[in-house]
Amino acid sequence: MPHYTYLIIGGGMAADAAVRGIREVDPTGSIGLLASEPELPYNRPPLSKGLWKGEAFDSIWCHTPEAGVTFHRSCTARSLDLSAKTVTAEGGATFSFDKLLLATGGDARRLPTASQRILYFRTLADYRKLRSWSESEERICVLGGGFIGSEIAAALALQGKRVTLLFAEAGIGGRIFPEGLSLFLNDYYRQKGVEVLARQTVSSVEEQQGLLTLQLGQGRLSVGAMVAGIGISPNVGLAKEARLAVENGIVVDELLRTGHPDVYAAGDVAAFFQPALGQRLRFEHEDNARQMGLAAGRNMAGKEAKYDHIPFFYSDLFDLGYEAVGLLDNRLEVFCDWKEEYRSGVIFYLDRRRVRGVLLWNVWGQVDAARALLAEPGPFQAADLRGRIPA
Repeated sequence: MPHYTYLIIGGGMAADAAVRGIREVDPTGSIGLLASEPELPYNRPPLSKGLWKGEAFDSIWCHTPEAGVTFHRSCTARSLDLSAKTVTAEGGATFSFDKLLLATGGDARRLPTASQRILYFRTLADYRKLRSWSESEERICVLGGGFIGSEIAAALALQGKRVTLLFAEAGIGGRIFPEGLSLFLNDYYRQKGVEVLARQTVSSVEEQQGLLTLQLGQGRLSVGAMVAGIGISPNVGLAKEARLAVENGIVVDELLRTGHPDVYAAGDVAAFFQPALGQRLRFEHEDNARQMGLAAGRNMAGKEAKYDHIPFFYSDLFDLGYEAVGLLDNRLEVFCDWKEEYRSGVIFYLDRRRVRGVLLWNVWGQVDAARALLAEPGPFQAADLRGRIPA
C-alpha cells in the first residue's frame, strides 16, 4: 500500500496549486496525486477561451512541480476510510496518508437523453471532441446562456460555424447581468451570426440518422450536435460516505479543514465562509481554485493561515470581456455606472447597503479596487458609487 505524507484527490488547477503550496513549506514530504483523467494537471479556461483564438495548445499545461510527486492518472477514488486514513480507488488500489486534500471538483449536470452527439463541456477530452465537431458538423446547438454556454457559442461562431444558442432566461447571462445588458447581448450575438433562442426549454431529444431533434417549448430544432452547458454538481460522494459535513459542497473552516483535522478541501467542491461577503459560498472559477489550492497546500504542510480571499472570474465574449469580483446576482440591488452603455462601465451589486459584487465590463486593472470596496462595511447608497471605480 503506497503511503504519502500528502495525498491529493483531484488533478485540476486546485490540485496543482496545492502541490505548489506544500512545496513552499515542506520541500521533501512525499506527495501522491490521484487524477481521474489521463492527463497531467492543466488549465481549464483556455479550453473555452484562448485555444479558439489561436493560443498555443501547450499553454494549457500547469507544469506541476514533479519533485517528490507521484502521479496516479486515470485513477478514480471510490472510498475514504477516515479511521484508517486510507483511500481506495476504482480497481482496488489503496493509498494511505498523513494529510488528505479533496480537490474533486464537479461533474457536469446531464440531460435525461444519452447520446454521443451531446457533449458536456468540462475536460480536455471534451475540448478535443468539440474541436473535431467544429470541423465536421454544419450546425451545433449550445444549450445554456450562462458562463460556459456563452463562451462556447462565441468560440464556435468565431470558427464560422452555424450556432444556435438556446436558453430558458430572457437574455444571455440572465441570472447575473442586469436586464438591459443581458438583452443587449442577445442582439450582439445575433450580429455575430449566432441564432439566439431565448425563453426556450428542451422537453425531449431524439437522435436519428446522425441528427439530433430537439423538441422545444415552442417548435423543434434539428442539429448535428449539441453542447449542454447547464452547470455542475460538486463531487461530494467521498465526503458524504466519510460523514464529513456537506452543504452545497464540502464544508471547510477558515483553514480549509473539513470536520477531520487531517482532511482538507479546495476548489470547486469546497464550501467556505467568506468574511467580507458574510456568507458561506462555493466558487467554480480559476482564481478561487488556484488561491484556495495554494492555501490548502500550505496549511496541510503546517502554515495555518486563514483563507479570506475574495475570488474573481473573467470571460471573453467576441470583442467584449469582463472581470467580476464577489457575488453577481441580478436579484440584488444593481447600480450601473456606464462610461458607454453596454460597452464599458462598472456595475455594482448591493445587499443591505453593502457592495457584494462588482462587474467590470470591458474595464481592466480594477480587480483589487473592487475587492477593497467589497471589504468596506458601508453603508452605501447606490448613487454614492458613481465614479467610485474608474471605468
